[in-house]
Amino acid sequence: MIRAMRGLVQRVSEASVSVDGEVVGRIGLGVCALVGVGLQDDQASADRLAAKIWQLRLFPDAGGNLNRSAAELGLAVLVISQFTLYADTSRGRRPSFVKAAPPEVANALVDRVVDQLRSAGAEVATGRFGAMMRVSLVNEGPVTIMLET
Repeated sequence: MIRAMRGLVQRVSEASVSVDGEVVGRIGLGVCALVGVGLQDDQASADRLAAKIWQLRLFPDAGGNLNRSAAELGLAVLVISQFTLYADTSRGRRPSFVKAAPPEVANALVDRVVDQLRSAGAEVATGRFGAMMRVSLVNEGPVTIMLET
């Protein structure tokens, strides 16, 4: 059985998430991570994704190469749950989300990603699970990478 949590990570100069007009999470320079949980994911999947987000080399070194991570630079991470990362668009024009984990499982595993990042030393801001959120960000580069653990 393959477990592969998904994360869409972006290098940002700033990012925030609002619910009902109230900012619930905000970071400056760092990483914005949209996190999707699939039916087969478990705590080990969440742990691997958190480590990947924290250690992924998205930031330039002195030579301009992407050789520095948020961990190395002590940068913040904004984590936002995003079940639509599991959309299946192979049939027709309407996405199917049958491969996304149910909300109670997904919520626990997104929380696990956040807890693992914090345990590793990250300053973490979050969205609000299940809420209609407005995400605002300035993508630096742009640098956007899809992760599957």
